[in-house]
Amino acid sequence: MNFKKVISKDAIAKMPREVFSGKIVVVDNESSLEQALDFLSGLSQLGFDTETRPSFSKKTHYRMSLMQIASDDTCFLIRLNRFKQVPGALEMFLKNEAIKKIGISLRDDFNGLHNLTNIVPANFVDLQRYVQQFGIEDMSLQKIYAILFGKKISKRERLSNWEIHTLTEAQQRYAALDAWACLHIYQHLERMKDGAS
Repeated sequence: MNFKKVISKDAIAKMPREVFSGKIVVVDNESSLEQALDFLSGLSQLGFDTETRPSFSKKTHYRMSLMQIASDDTCFLIRLNRFKQVPGALEMFLKNEAIKKIGISLRDDFNGLHNLTNIVPANFVDLQRYVQQFGIEDMSLQKIYAILFGKKISKRERLSNWEIHTLTEAQQRYAALDAWACLHIYQHLERMKDGAS
């Protein structure tokens, strides 16, 4: 398994753009959350990401706005800013050791989560550590994805307002793609590892 260790921004700019083509479900109340967790709890591996409204002042800090959890073909966008506190069912899900949750730069996600709840998330895989065993040195999701699949993930929506009343289609697609891409990377490398053994 020989991958490029690093990739340039110029190389990524020339690549075709990746698009999440699965189903996107916005979760903004207890009922839709219950339905989402019922579905997700039946799966063994999921992609994970979060978004927080960007602050352009050192004095202003926002709490985590969105949590994305993706299966192979569906991504749930859980609008945490619509809940007074992290629902107990979601806390249980994040602590569920039977479900592997794959993200990237999880330290940032966990720090944001810690501002909302005292739980200790369980069975998370951080791609920044995981890809090192394959010789990949670039640590950003965009670069890892480009190295493996030859496609670029647009980061255009990253600094948009994640607390807006209704998420735009572009925001939804961006958020879903980030979570799904984490799962896609992990599954791809696991299959390659199994094939090499």
